[in-house]
Amino acid sequence: MAYVLDTADLPPAERVEAVRNAMLYASAPCHVIHEEPGGAVHARLEVWDLGDANVFTHRSSGIRLLRTDRLARQEAMPVVALSVQLRAEGRIEQAGRQRVVPAGELLAVDLSAAYDYSWSGDGAAGAVQIPFDRLGLPLDVVRRAVPEIRSSPYYRMVTDHIGHLARDPAGLTGDAGVATASVELVRALLASAGRPGRPARQALAETLVTRVRAFVRAHLADPELTPAAIAAAHHVSLRYLYRVCADAGLGLEQWIINERLRHARHDLLRPELRHRPVAAIARAWGFRDPTHFTRRFKARYGILPSRLRRSSEAAGS
Repeated sequence: MAYVLDTADLPPAERVEAVRNAMLYASAPCHVIHEEPGGAVHARLEVWDLGDANVFTHRSSGIRLLRTDRLARQEAMPVVALSVQLRAEGRIEQAGRQRVVPAGELLAVDLSAAYDYSWSGDGAAGAVQIPFDRLGLPLDVVRRAVPEIRSSPYYRMVTDHIGHLARDPAGLTGDAGVATASVELVRALLASAGRPGRPARQALAETLVTRVRAFVRAHLADPELTPAAIAAAHHVSLRYLYRVCADAGLGLEQWIINERLRHARHDLLRPELRHRPVAAIARAWGFRDPTHFTRRFKARYGILPSRLRRSSEAAGS
């Protein structure tokens, strides 16, 4: 379920107030200051449930979000936001530290504390917002880690994962596995950044399965995605990868196939993709051989993909 505000549907005179009210729901209460309040203000805000967390995407003209000490004292539930700057250059100041965040990079914000965040011109960001208690980490560890996330060995992986979520929240947030993996990745990021003396090798070993799940979901469409390729990407042997996955109850190859089939089934049922041949949809999700795809699909769902599509079209007509 998503909450969406799009100021394109509103008269210009109502947009400033609408964005202020939407921000109260979407994130932490703050002062919303537009770069040009008398100009062409525009914004699109979306909030998507992600288990106990959420995905918040924000695209707008130049804006400043100022959370004062007074506002911060009114908040009861601590929440941390991991946000990828999707467009424009972000600027964040919190706890006396300033950082400029280029597009494509990640920042962490303690939403329960005061902060000053802004961008100029047309910008966009996508964040995962997670209550502290969902992370299972001490408050001091999280708060110590927030300004140090670039030191974590998971920084790039979490950046890519959140960027992927922000670009397709409708297609990903309904998956309980994505919600679990998102929280686990953020936990690993903060735990490793918050403990600078912890050996990186130990941290990487402890969360290999979580990182593998995120990697697979990001590369499902690649026909070259194999256990050997996954092992190479994570700098472990194939034998070690299989052992760790087996210990976690994860049958890696079958899980990859099932994930591809699930996405293909979703696309087969989408009315706007009716013109796409079944074989093209299969290829889009990493199946090189249409016959192999059809056989796997029928074994999984008990129906041929072409018949599923026809039944769906008949039901919708």
